[in-house]
Amino acid sequence: MGTRDEGRHPTRARILVSGRVQGVAYRAFAQRAALQQGLHGGVRNLDDGTVEVLVEGDKAAIEALLCGLRVGPPAASVHGLDVRWEQPVGEEHGFHIWY
Repeated sequence: MGTRDEGRHPTRARILVSGRVQGVAYRAFAQRAALQQGLHGGVRNLDDGTVEVLVEGDKAAIEALLCGLRVGPPAASVHGLDVRWEQPVGEEHGFHIWY
């Protein structure tokens, strides 16, 4: 059985978002959502049409971010999220849009 602070342990997630997620302000949406959760990392478009989100912080905050990423901005149509949990590496502060 989990403890009450189970989601407060720092972790890292690599998230690949598929669907209509490029050219619809998805990166800016992800940046705002991550900053609202107090997370660090960045987001970028990949050549295959997906968006990659690398994020570090409390697991509960990342899980809250995932809820928002599943919806995305109004013009987006998210088909799926592939989430891979990793060990944190001390990602720099802030959350950036990478080009």
